[in-house]
Order: sequence, then C-alpha cells, then structure tokens
Amino acid sequence: MRTHTETGAATGSGPVGPDLRHHGDAEVRDDGSALVDLAVNVRTGTPPAWLREHVAASLGSLAAYPDGRAARAAVAARHGLPVERVLLTAGAAEAFVLLARALKVRRPVVVHPQFTEPEAALRDAGHSVGRVVLREADGFRLDAAAVPEDADLVVVGNPTNPTSVLHPAGVLAALARPGRTLVVDEAFMDAVPGEREALAGRTDVPGLVVLRSLTKTWGLAGLRIGYVLADPETVGALERAQPLWPVSTPALAAAEVCVAPRALAEAAHAAHRTAADRGRLLAGLARFAGAGVRTVGPAEGPFVLLHVPDGAAVRHRLRGLGYAVRRGDTFPGLGGDWLRLAVRDRATTDGFLHALEHALAAPGPA
Repeated sequence: MRTHTETGAATGSGPVGPDLRHHGDAEVRDDGSALVDLAVNVRTGTPPAWLREHVAASLGSLAAYPDGRAARAAVAARHGLPVERVLLTAGAAEAFVLLARALKVRRPVVVHPQFTEPEAALRDAGHSVGRVVLREADGFRLDAAAVPEDADLVVVGNPTNPTSVLHPAGVLAALARPGRTLVVDEAFMDAVPGEREALAGRTDVPGLVVLRSLTKTWGLAGLRIGYVLADPETVGALERAQPLWPVSTPALAAAEVCVAPRALAEAAHAAHRTAADRGRLLAGLARFAGAGVRTVGPAEGPFVLLHVPDGAAVRHRLRGLGYAVRRGDTFPGLGGDWLRLAVRDRATTDGFLHALEHALAAPGPA
C-alpha cells in the first residue's frame, strides 16, 4: 500500500496548500441559495416535525442556565458508558478546537483526505501538523503502519469525509499506542446501516477519543450539538477548556431526544434508505465511465466522491444547470477534478444525472 507521509506539512504560522476553512455550505450561500444542494451532507427533510416540536418546547426554559446532566446521561446510556466518559459540545467542530487547545501534544498527525477542521484547529493552536495522505490507487484505505510511530495525536474519520470509505474497526484500533491519543471522527457513523466498524462505546482501546455529531442525520447544523466519548481524564481536560454553559438549552433538549430509542430506530431506517439511494446514484454515475468519470468505492457514507476530467469546469457548468456540488481541491490529497456529492432521493438523483450528462458534453471552458 502506497501512502504518502508529510512531516510538518502545516504549522500555525499561516496557510499551506488547500483552503482548510472552505466547507460545502459555501456552495449554497448567496448566489447558490436557489441551487439543488448536493454540496452539504445534512440529510434532507430534517429536522423531523417531532424534533422541531421538542426543541420548540424547550424555549420556555431559556431564562434558566443550561443544565446538561440529563442529556449527558442519555448519551452515556445510548453507548453503554458512564457519564464521566461523555462530554457534550457545540457540534463536533468545537471538539476539534478543544482537543487542539487542551491536550499537550508534540507531534499531531491527521490522516487525509478528510474533514479539514481538525488540522485547521491544530494549526490555529500553534501546532505543526503532519499529514498521512492516502491514495486513490489504494482506495483511500488506511495502512496503520503508515502513521509515524512517534505521533502522539492521530486524527482519522470513519466513514471518512469526503471519500466515503469505512475503515475496519480493527485497523483503527491498531493505531492505538501508549502515550498516543487516537481521535476517530464518527460524525457520519449513524448513516451506516448497523453502524458497522464503530468504535463508540469501546473502552478497551487506550487513548481512544470518539467524536459524534447529531447535526447531519437530524438536520441540526444551525443548532450545534455533538459529543465526545473518551476516558474520564481526557473528558475532564476538554471540559476545563470549555467556556461555561457551552451547549444551549435547545441543543441539550435535541441531544436527549435524538439518542432515545424512537430516534435511533428512525436513524437506522434512514441509514438503509440512504444506502439504497446511494446505490442508485453510483449505478447512474457508472454510465459515465466512458467519459472518464470514476467513483471511490465501496462508498459507505451519505455522500460519494468522484473524479471527473476537467472537474472544476464541470462543477461550474452544473451550477448553471441548477446543481451545487462540493469541490474537492480544498481537501489535502485531492485536486480540482474531484467532486463530492451528497446522496439524495431518487428524483433528485435522476435530475442530477441528467444535468451531469449535459455538463460533461458541453464544449470549451465553463
């Protein structure tokens, strides 16, 4: 397996390489607000009515300071853990900032291509960040031996955004070492049927920190709610780095109900539906293989990554045809010919495939 390691690839002194602060929502702001959104990985049709009603009911308590005890206990029960192993955060993004600022690390390493906020947060905290860059030729799959032995903080996504690769739990657990913090971002794990390969709830992997987000499956990106699962010492260190009352009362109400049995059953059903919709999207994309389009597989997340010749121009043509897709060149290890597509329903997929046919056939520059 050929995996490229960059040592000291980026520091807190300034930007290096891709724009790590670019995210999919930029594609659908301002002049993109009317486009069909395939750039953001939040599930459509969310939050459901019962969740909106539950959050709205919490507004009567806004005069009181937030009390996270019930939500924290609910998350702990969902994963079979004691509450001392749970920390509620204002989305998984806050957790990356806390890890970067609160933990004393000498050689952090981020496995790319993946969500770029972990590296951005580490750089902002003044760290020199090493990169392990996975390759398309290997299916963007991780070889644990590629991670430097002296790395004392390793960050990897599972399933990984943007590749949609689901790494085996055993491969990830093999990254654990004495004195190393292993951060596994499972923000999209609840979109995987059966949550295969999940490490959430494991207490036998030393130094393991699992991050979860409730914003993707439940359409709560504007509410900001996620959580950390780790040993009590790490949780305590991160909690001391948080401001007072970091998670709002409405977000706490959402967290409590989103880990209840009813919500878990709904999320499991949605995961199977997403898998079926993803299969239809991939089958449709396969029709364009003759035009040089190729996809990363097997895809296991609610999004797919594809390589398209002259991808930047195709992306601009798709905007003209009414579709926003996520550019890939802001992910280390990818370039302008890579695009990420959120999985959507059958009608949206069919419309997009029709638009893609036209975008690929268009002559000349965008």
